[in-house]
Amino acid sequence: MKSFLLKRPKLTLLSIGAVAVLVLSAAYSREAKPMQYHSQDEVVQMMMSVTGLPVGDNGYFTGSGKCAGCHGIDPVGNANMTAEGVHISPTEDWRATMMANSAKDPLWRAKVAHETSVNPAHAQELVNKCTSCHAPAGRYSHLMMGEENFTMEQLVEDSIALDGVNCGTCHQQRMDNLGQFFSGELHYHTDTIWGPYVSEELSFPIFEAAMTSFVGYTPVGNHKVSKSEMCAACHTLVTNTADLEGNATGNTFIEQATYHEWLNSVYNTNTPQRKECQGCHMPRLDEPIVIASGYAFLPGRQPFGQHWLVGGNTFMLGLMRDNAEELGVTATTDNFNTVIDRTLSQLQNETATIEITPGEVDGDTARYSVRITNLSGHKLPSGYPARRAYLEFEMIDEEGNTIFHSGKPAIDSPFEVYGNDLPYEPHHDLITSEEQVQIYEMVMGDVNGNPTTVLERADEMLKDNRLVPLGFSTLHSAYDTTMIVGAAATDPNFNKIGGAEGTGTDEVRFHIPVTGVNGNVTVRAKIMFQAVPPRWVEEMFGVENDVINAFESMYWEAGPAPVQMAMAEETSIIVGIPNLEANKFSIGPNPTMNGMITVNGGKDTIKEIRIYNLQGQLIETRRINMIRTQINLPAAMGTYIIDVHTSNGRYVEKVIRR
Repeated sequence: MKSFLLKRPKLTLLSIGAVAVLVLSAAYSREAKPMQYHSQDEVVQMMMSVTGLPVGDNGYFTGSGKCAGCHGIDPVGNANMTAEGVHISPTEDWRATMMANSAKDPLWRAKVAHETSVNPAHAQELVNKCTSCHAPAGRYSHLMMGEENFTMEQLVEDSIALDGVNCGTCHQQRMDNLGQFFSGELHYHTDTIWGPYVSEELSFPIFEAAMTSFVGYTPVGNHKVSKSEMCAACHTLVTNTADLEGNATGNTFIEQATYHEWLNSVYNTNTPQRKECQGCHMPRLDEPIVIASGYAFLPGRQPFGQHWLVGGNTFMLGLMRDNAEELGVTATTDNFNTVIDRTLSQLQNETATIEITPGEVDGDTARYSVRITNLSGHKLPSGYPARRAYLEFEMIDEEGNTIFHSGKPAIDSPFEVYGNDLPYEPHHDLITSEEQVQIYEMVMGDVNGNPTTVLERADEMLKDNRLVPLGFSTLHSAYDTTMIVGAAATDPNFNKIGGAEGTGTDEVRFHIPVTGVNGNVTVRAKIMFQAVPPRWVEEMFGVENDVINAFESMYWEAGPAPVQMAMAEETSIIVGIPNLEANKFSIGPNPTMNGMITVNGGKDTIKEIRIYNLQGQLIETRRINMIRTQINLPAAMGTYIIDVHTSNGRYVEKVIRR
């Protein structure tokens, strides 16, 4: 069995088709001679009918279009189809996924342009690393030909490289070292395709002749194909650190560690809860599926892993769908819509749950506890560090007026979160103000300890309070790769219930001021997900580059809106401390010792608040639609003018901060 640097002979499309018809019956030892039920011309037509997918062969990897000749949609409906007649072709299910389009992903290309612009001395090294996982068929075919480097210019001219994470770049991996190499260090066989079905365990062994004659690979079964180790090499990534001048420091940074997060979970234990990555991202069908078209005698195999390869990034899927022609994407709108629907279903049904527990009203404060449970087999969110989830919590009275709202859209950006502090929002165990919001994220720090979104400048983790999976432990051997960083590490309610860790939960307490609030109120809590929030791309968009500029236009046109993953709602009866002034406009306390004041519109809805200093300079404008809100004055002590516009008038008062 050849491996890594051994090149197999090229076979042309027509010669493969011709050989296939002649060899099959002789190559397979059964009493009844197997015959193709597709002619050579039909096979070629099927391959070419998968519009846009490459059918070439560079001697190491084959285009997905050629694989579709057997593993695409079967025109006679015998293969790649359920008993109910649902097409489950691997190539059709795969072709609109993020993995299929990894080399065409405009965010990835913009980020490569950003990283190489900031660190030009390391540009080629960065491209080599980035293409190892996003364009492995291009990067590794060049490496196996003795060419150390692979460039972005070569990528855009290489149809096999543009095939992204295609069939061969997963199924040609060497089985003997899976789970031992990371950061895009992949090792390949060039004449073997590994599948999940092992001949020795089958009553009808693998029919090798079809694949060997048709595409030049020998199909071999191995159980590791269905194991999480299959995903490890690209889904844990360690980067080298450079300082702000571009000098290598010798340090490394764990940019993402999805595989190691799975290792540090209950799903990697010998218990009934064990579950591999493929269990969620490639849902299993427990019915016999004929996996190759063209041979009527082939039996069904089971379980069958559907090539859905779903993640959580509906934003980029929609962006690529809407810019398909410009990006050279070949999947159809229907293909993308199917993957987006599957992704939404996973986000909203299999990723997280949320529940609200009402507490007591003590004095002028209503208490609630919100518990979020991570259902995924890794951190939530996981992977690329741009991703974040946040908790939105809202109290509304019987008339629909908002009493309290944490996690609402920012005033000046509907795609940013109100109260998200600079340089970054801390982790919260207790929230008492709308200025506070619980954001689950990873924040990278440079050599000076400042937040950065330049991956090569990442030197330390400033914050990582992403929700950990069930069974996660600070004592696990992989904890040094999957650490909790910041206030979440000492939060008694993070990954703990009653002091015992491993719950995969976070409990956030809310203390809401309810002076003057009486009657029924509705409390609503949501967990929201954002794949590419504005703050992450702000630094990149500051770099002048054609690739970055093109993505920036697509980004704002698409609008990076958050996606709701889970929601809970409770109705309570509030009998707060009577407030004789509840129906009147008020601002207080005045003076304020900590800078926080409450603006009560009384019977009126507050529309806008402007804060001025004594010199009449406008400091801040906030546009809202609430009867009551809390604001923080600037940090400097002094007197401020608060100009409030309501639905029934305007109020101006001086407030002293001491």
